[in-house]
Amino acid sequence: QVQLVESGGGLVQAGDSLRLSCAGSGQSFIMYDMGWFRQAPGKEREFVAAITWSGGNTAYADSVKGRFTISRDNAKNTMYLQIDSLKPEDTAVYYCAARSGRPGWGFIPSLYDYWGQGTQVTVSS
Repeated sequence: QVQLVESGGGLVQAGDSLRLSCAGSGQSFIMYDMGWFRQAPGKEREFVAAITWSGGNTAYADSVKGRFTISRDNAKNTMYLQIDSLKPEDTAVYYCAARSGRPGWGFIPSLYDYWGQGTQVTVSS
């Protein structure tokens, strides 16, 4: 199994940028396809972005395309989410997740095996 720890969240103003990190430990990080999800108060956890084990393919929710960039550095066992042009509606707890052994993209939370504890992103207007 793999343990995941997110960092990089904070309180920012609309239009600012943030880079979230997800550090993995335990079983080989490269074995897993990874994803970012977020959950705002009173809402369900929603898909944000995903990346394959090699980093060669990525996918994004329509609501974040053009502003969010997912990447990973397997040598550092770390995945990133660059968030530009932040909006108040981006306010949420952001979670990273890992999955293995399944074809296709992981667009829903139940397709993931391991989760981090989350990092809060708050965007003021």
